[in-house]
Amino acid sequence: MLTRAPTKADFDQIVLMIDRWWAGPTAALAHPIFFYELGQAARVVEHNGRLVGFLLGFMTSDRPSVGYVHLIGVDPDYRRKGVARRLYESFEDNCRGAGCGRLKAITTTGNDASKRFHEAMGWKAEVVDDYAGIGRHRLVFTKELST
Repeated sequence: MLTRAPTKADFDQIVLMIDRWWAGPTAALAHPIFFYELGQAARVVEHNGRLVGFLLGFMTSDRPSVGYVHLIGVDPDYRRKGVARRLYESFEDNCRGAGCGRLKAITTTGNDASKRFHEAMGWKAEVVDDYAGIGRHRLVFTKELST
């Protein structure tokens, strides 16, 4: 498997595949800003020329900056084969190299699979009430980075 920066063709493919991979209407989450303006930290994994995973993330301009994972997707045929781990490790390496002090990601409360994955990768999880608006609690993941 090869982990690399995405191309425009990869982004186009992500937009076409995400609804099938996530079994629902979620393509709007793959907003073009995460490729064109914030895409320097985005990553894809391909296997035998086939796109099998992606991570859309960015680095904030704070000092020290924060690497933020916005969206990740793994082809259902490649789940539990280390694709998400490769994406997160590559993103973390990019962020560390750019001087980020920590990483952050969020999900909805009750997403136990995401919680288990992040904790296995060394992230801390905390429920933050009203994070996404009144009554919209979120599970906020953070990971401190050493430079």
